[in-house]
Amino acid sequence: MQTHEIRRRFLDHFVKAGHVEVPSASLILDDPNLLFVNAGMVQFKPYFLGQQTPPYPTATSVQKCVRTGDIEEVGKTTRHNTFFQMAGNFSFGDYFKEGAIQHAWKLITAPQEAGGYGFDPERIWVTVYEDDPEAAEIWERIVGVPKERIQYRDGKDNYWDMGVPGPGGPCSEIYFDRGPEYGKEGGPVADEDRYLEIWNLVFMQDERGELSPKEGHPPIGELPKKNIDTGMGVERVALLLQGVDNVYETDLVRPVITKAEELTGRTYHVGVHEDDVRFRVIADHARTAAMLIADGVNPGNDGRGYVLRRLLRRIVRAARLLGATRPVMPDFMKVVSDTMAPSYPELATDFARIERVASGEEAAFLRTLDTGSRLFETAVGDVKAQGGTVLSGSEAFTLHDTYGFPIDLTLEMASEAGLTVDEAGFRTLMAEQRDRAKADAAARKQAHADEGVYRDLLDRWPTEFTGYNELNSEAKVLGLIAAGARVPTAGAGEEIELVLDRSPLYAESGGQLADRGRITAPGLRLRVNDVQKIGKRLWVHKVTVEEGEVTEGAEVLAQVDADWRRGATQGHSGTHLVHAALRQVLGPNAVQAGSLNKPGYLRFDFSWQGGLSEAARQEIEEVTNQAVLADYPVNTFITDLPKARAMGALALFGENYGDRVRVVEMGGPFSMELCAGTHVASSSHVGPVTILGEGSVGSGVRRVEAYVGMDSYRHLARERALLAGVATALRVAPDEVPARVEALVDRLKTAEKELEKHRAAAILASAGTLAAAAERVGGLLVVAQNAPAGVSPGDLRTLAADVRGRLGPQPGVVALFSVADGKVPFVVATTQGARDLGVRAGDLVREFASHINGRGGGKPDMAQGSGSEPGGIDQAIAHLRAAIAARAS
Repeated sequence: MQTHEIRRRFLDHFVKAGHVEVPSASLILDDPNLLFVNAGMVQFKPYFLGQQTPPYPTATSVQKCVRTGDIEEVGKTTRHNTFFQMAGNFSFGDYFKEGAIQHAWKLITAPQEAGGYGFDPERIWVTVYEDDPEAAEIWERIVGVPKERIQYRDGKDNYWDMGVPGPGGPCSEIYFDRGPEYGKEGGPVADEDRYLEIWNLVFMQDERGELSPKEGHPPIGELPKKNIDTGMGVERVALLLQGVDNVYETDLVRPVITKAEELTGRTYHVGVHEDDVRFRVIADHARTAAMLIADGVNPGNDGRGYVLRRLLRRIVRAARLLGATRPVMPDFMKVVSDTMAPSYPELATDFARIERVASGEEAAFLRTLDTGSRLFETAVGDVKAQGGTVLSGSEAFTLHDTYGFPIDLTLEMASEAGLTVDEAGFRTLMAEQRDRAKADAAARKQAHADEGVYRDLLDRWPTEFTGYNELNSEAKVLGLIAAGARVPTAGAGEEIELVLDRSPLYAESGGQLADRGRITAPGLRLRVNDVQKIGKRLWVHKVTVEEGEVTEGAEVLAQVDADWRRGATQGHSGTHLVHAALRQVLGPNAVQAGSLNKPGYLRFDFSWQGGLSEAARQEIEEVTNQAVLADYPVNTFITDLPKARAMGALALFGENYGDRVRVVEMGGPFSMELCAGTHVASSSHVGPVTILGEGSVGSGVRRVEAYVGMDSYRHLARERALLAGVATALRVAPDEVPARVEALVDRLKTAEKELEKHRAAAILASAGTLAAAAERVGGLLVVAQNAPAGVSPGDLRTLAADVRGRLGPQPGVVALFSVADGKVPFVVATTQGARDLGVRAGDLVREFASHINGRGGGKPDMAQGSGSEPGGIDQAIAHLRAAIAARAS
């Protein structure tokens, strides 16, 4: 049975049982505790947490998931995957244990011709939580699973929670016995390779506190409703129904390995474990990378972008180690798109962008590999020159962490060079880095914000937004919140949250900042500082009570600051125009990656590799202003999401849209986007648009900033005044300013070069004085001094070499320090006579570097580095002298 059919049967089964089919959420939902969506229940968390009332009592979905906690383990076994599909059914206070168990059993064991999966009931085993005899009884008494195939396990295996205070509960897991050829008998507690888990039923009934029942701590209470959250691993069911040994051989994964075999000339699964690991890395990571890019993630240096970058670079590395000699990303992304598109059509419709992002990162990494190889060769040369056989852990870590050079490639190349690598030292540094990252993540991780205070308001009174049609609305105060609790009244000077039944004030969303305004009534005046949405349906106004006392139930007048709204709509509509201009100039791959709009200003991020030329920037600005001049009418209308997409309306990656969407159209085909923001009536109302600049905000993401309306005019006026002032100062016409400034810059550069020559000559002139001041330490001539402040590392190296030359053939050491911009550059040089006595420059650096909090290294004849503690120079010189004396003796 093909994987797409497995998905379809699951959804059909639960839809027929009365569940609402819910599409998969994006992998990058806005959740403070999650880098990526990693479970099927994530998009339903507000319902489980009691923050929102679910719109349906039961639901089913097949959620795309990514887990990246053990990327390094992927490929080493056949059990680790980063991307997977979790099929789930959910009950929000409807059925509970018995219903969940019966639903699962029916689908698993029903004959395939009847729409089930056709698993042999005699090969099904189940586990239950050690304190949940009720679940065991249901399995035995109602379903008919023999007692000997029901096993009890502790909280580590059979209790579920989110890792933070919130809902949780015992779970029951379903396993399939693959047969004695896969391991020993005894059920899941004995061998989870033979007995493969395919489904987990979570009976969400508890509220956990700071300490988890998974670790033996009791729950702090019960949830008001008992819920069901289940998850069936689609890939695991596929491997069983397709009769293969692991997920890498299933119909949606094996084609990637087949393509890798074509590109590398190697063969998978012929007894070469290292090759098999690399093939599996490629197959797993290619799927994950394609899905992440499709959901709007771009390679970067932190967060989600860093994870994607690691995945893509591991693919490239694995392919090269297998023998690939040309770029591989276009081929791998095409295979993933072809195999996965029947379930995820965006992989096909957006393939050009996916392929471009992946290929761009591959090209960048290949350049990194070239740079890393050169640095590696230098490090190897230094080790051999000093008679060593081990590349230090710190060198390996620097290559990995700073230059992205993979450790296994370092190990392989070191072996080819006849060296080993201090893996223990490298692993220690990596562990320290991971500990720092975990500590940082733990500091940011928090329990879900308690939005239960809004629950009653959400259930009864979703706010009606009136701001599309009016700036003033009569309204009723539905609730007041202060310090996280409902309050009946609030007086002058207090800052509170206020909920209205109707509001014309726009709540921050889609990059547009919230409206400013006032809420008034006789004897009452509130200043609106911000407006936020709760559950997408409730407008929460953050206000300051300036006069009077506000009470729940009061009748008020909510007013938008008209000037603020005018500027905000100019910024938001201007963003749409800039987006359309970008796509017209650069092509359809210039896709929005974020935005910010406020009065008079817009910021627009878009996916693109490489900077824009000045000509392209000017053309984008011109196309935008031509659209302003064209006075396009701005039309908005509501339609179904599929119809909007068919019309060509653009949607923002990672945003979850409902079935009905609002389309904003400017100038017919010129601009059409899904958008809930406020806009001008026609494009000419945006006013002039001045692009301030364009730059990078991460790998594959560029940012355009611009002024609109009067802010644009004021900016141009300031620029004109500035140019006039410069022209006056230079006594030339304004159009002659660039040439005049260029001439002055050239003269300045010439003067600076002359000054540099004189400065270098003055520094080198001190070489004779320094050499003459050499002192004899243990039979060696030693020059160890603090050079003049401000000497650059390059000049310091030249000076040290000159002083060394003046010492002649005698055994000698030159160590010079300087202070420049708060740093302490240093150079150590040795004569041939000193090296004949076993005194090496690189060794001496280690003797004193700690006193200036520095690092450095080099060859036996010369080494250099830098520190950050100028106050330790005298102590460093003293320890250097002592070390030389000890070596000479």
